[in-house]
Amino acid sequence: MGDRSDLMVTNECPADREPLLPETDPGRRELQKLVEYKTYRMRWYVLGVICLLNCSNAMLWLSFAPVADITAQFYGISMDQVNWLSQVYLVIAIPFGICTMWVLDIMGLRTAVILSAWLNMLGSVIRFVGFVALANKSIQYGVLLTGQCLCAVAQPLVLFSPTKLAALWFPEHQRATANMIASMSNPLGVLVANVLSPALVHKKEDMVFMMGTYAIPAVLACTFATAGFCHSEPPTPPSASAVNSTSEPFCSGLKQLMRNKAYLILMICFGAGTGILTAFTALLEQILCVMGYSNSFAGLGVALLIATGMLGAFLLGLYIDRTKMFTEATKIFFCGAALASIAFALVSRLPGQPALVAVVCSLFGLFAFSIYPVSMELAVECTYPVGEGTSSGLMYICGQIQGIIFMLLFQATTKQLADAPLSTCDSDMDSALDWKVPVLLLAGIMSVASCFFVLCFRTDYKRLQAEADSVSVSEREADSS
Repeated sequence: MGDRSDLMVTNECPADREPLLPETDPGRRELQKLVEYKTYRMRWYVLGVICLLNCSNAMLWLSFAPVADITAQFYGISMDQVNWLSQVYLVIAIPFGICTMWVLDIMGLRTAVILSAWLNMLGSVIRFVGFVALANKSIQYGVLLTGQCLCAVAQPLVLFSPTKLAALWFPEHQRATANMIASMSNPLGVLVANVLSPALVHKKEDMVFMMGTYAIPAVLACTFATAGFCHSEPPTPPSASAVNSTSEPFCSGLKQLMRNKAYLILMICFGAGTGILTAFTALLEQILCVMGYSNSFAGLGVALLIATGMLGAFLLGLYIDRTKMFTEATKIFFCGAALASIAFALVSRLPGQPALVAVVCSLFGLFAFSIYPVSMELAVECTYPVGEGTSSGLMYICGQIQGIIFMLLFQATTKQLADAPLSTCDSDMDSALDWKVPVLLLAGIMSVASCFFVLCFRTDYKRLQAEADSVSVSEREADSS
């Protein structure tokens, strides 16, 4: 990590946090001798590497969804086969997610991030090489799917990392913000993909250039992770809870999670919201094109959803770091997301209303995406001292399982339209589809999940309490000395 004196920054009495003891109190001076937690500037580099990797992986995940119709034409495949390029991430995340939790909590953050970076880079390169070197469309599609599978294996390794990163590298008053930045880099990648893919691909021949473009961030992320990410954790912990991070054995931690009622409720409801968002971003182009909206507008809708979600997450993260009102904020925003999903079910059936559709997508993102990092931190609070990778990993896996179910359910409940005069869908492989029932199901699932969470979720903040107890013990030791 280089010269320690150059990297070290003391973190005693931050300006934005009320001190536990007055500055002039002699007991405070004695306490500082007993307990000294430090932060390092290196934490921002580690955060940057994870953000770039997370963003790149998300770009590769949904690079085809905004141009699904042109992709189907290029390969001569059905829309269901195009959807599998996104769905393979969900399927692979389930078996490999358990392995990822073990890697994070046993082998460490550095190993998980570097392994993810290499898998992500190899997958992106294979995708591009398949376009350039092969002529047979069927073989090209097989190679493309193989590259997607490698990127899919990389996804849980980096998606499970933000809570571990925040716990090991950041002090108590920055954890929610750090988790928010690292977590929101994934939807930022989705935003970039939904804006960039329609901008790059106007005809089938543009697909090769798009693949090459998406490989560049993956290569950069792999380079930065391998060359500069030297340690899983800093030499000195930034907080009391970081000392006991992953103090529970892996299998014992899993058993504790399965017996934790508050965590199970949070996991199920969070999974439902994540699954809905996954299906929404992957299927939005197909939902809107039937009503006369273009690929570019569908990409804009997802971009607005993510942009407002990132803004909301940033503000909510700062608020949570100051107030620690995890539960209250999550419940309020969950209800807002449910109301926005109902509004989308209505306005998505209206042709020629781009402004209204854009506003509703923005509101849905503002509420739904904002609670993602807060929910991850809330999971750590209600399960401490179980490893952060384990608690956040199970929630993510639950979201992936529900995402698969929802995408299959929504596609199965569509109906073919005999006549769709407004349709802008370019695929010649499938008839235009009626998405009325799927969008109503989407709103219903989101509403039920929010009601269940608001009524049933209660928890203590175990990590914050452990830190408070640690300070109390130190204060008593200082007083006795």
